[in-house]
Amino acid sequence: MFDRLLTFLRDLPARASPHPADENDPRVAAAALLYHVMAVDGVRQDAEWERFKTLLAQTYGVHGAELDALARAGEEADNEAIDLHAFTSVLKRHLDADARKAFIELMWEIVYSDGELHELEDNVVWRVAELIGVERRDRIEARRRVAARTSAASGQPDDPAEE
Repeated sequence: MFDRLLTFLRDLPARASPHPADENDPRVAAAALLYHVMAVDGVRQDAEWERFKTLLAQTYGVHGAELDALARAGEEADNEAIDLHAFTSVLKRHLDADARKAFIELMWEIVYSDGELHELEDNVVWRVAELIGVERRDRIEARRRVAARTSAASGQPDDPAEE
């Protein structure tokens, strides 16, 4: 399913825009939400930034200057946004139910990239999931999958059960 999402997101059209941070571009909307969950705890760690850029590169098949522009556009869009609705409504229009579930899993990838789960990060993922129509059980299951992968890679015990 993760591979299907990457293929789907990679094929989303990049809308031409005079402003690089066009939140109506589904790629920018996704980048803004991923950036938001990374920065919500007030600390942007190098591990999070690298995971953010890696996910953007894998998801959209962009590299170099194009990757940097997309990352900057996501950051700018998030910094200029007053809420998450503009971004989530774009994704809800462009992603089917399975792709929305997989997007929540991408958000958990960012959350766990620094090895910690901050309550603000958890809250953002919950809010985004609600706004794009991802059920609670699917959000929790995505979290558990990412936590298990992260703990297996780091040798740490699994994350405690949610809710």
